[in-house]
Amino acid sequence: MCAVLIAMSVLAGCSSPETEPVYEQMVATYEDATTPAASQGRSLMQNARVLEDMADYLNEYLKLPYPIELVGAQCDEPNAFWSAADNRITICYEFADLFLTIFETNPDENVTDPAKAAVNATLAAAYHELGHALISIYDLPATGRLEDAADQLSAYMWLVPDDNIKNDAPQVVEDFAEMLKRFSYTRGDLVTEDFADEHSLDLTRMYNLANWVYGSDPVANADVVARVGLPQARADRCPFEFQQIVKAWRSLLAPYVR
Repeated sequence: MCAVLIAMSVLAGCSSPETEPVYEQMVATYEDATTPAASQGRSLMQNARVLEDMADYLNEYLKLPYPIELVGAQCDEPNAFWSAADNRITICYEFADLFLTIFETNPDENVTDPAKAAVNATLAAAYHELGHALISIYDLPATGRLEDAADQLSAYMWLVPDDNIKNDAPQVVEDFAEMLKRFSYTRGDLVTEDFADEHSLDLTRMYNLANWVYGSDPVANADVVARVGLPQARADRCPFEFQQIVKAWRSLLAPYVR
């Protein structure tokens, strides 16, 4: 009977409607905060809708194979991390609080709104953890340091001018770079463990991020070179370097973008 109905439908010029695939969701949650630092970080993140907007955007952008938790939490230390065991990205409230403290210290022409800069740095850090999550979720290949790849993903998501990708806030990446620069000044002398760490040095990450901002649009972002002191030899290569990052991440994510 089914075969007859299908045949009749075809002869009549009808086609059965395609069912839209149903993908899993990223869900944003804010846990309680009890310490002053965590409470301040929580308020900063909630007032700016850091987690809600990130989850809403990614639910429209990615084909998630299973539910992902995006959690704001009190961790009793500044941190952010992806847990493959729990399918969870955690952004610690203390991270946002630390960023605010860093930007409120010695304000200058680069940071006129410390709270906004702290929100931007928190957003960039959250998308950095998204990089770790995507490498894990989709079993993506990565060459070089995973932390560098995660920085690239964060920059890519904010800087690429594409209808399906966030393209409205190079300032997010700039504020993340500024935070890393300022944080490097609080760390004291470098020791062996700093060079052995899975992360590149803070100033190296800062120059990389500034490079990608400039390379994404050398005309609109021309002031970045002088503001961060990016050497001209590196600046000359920024557009090519950024396009290589775009090519790599666009290719890696292509099967998983809606």
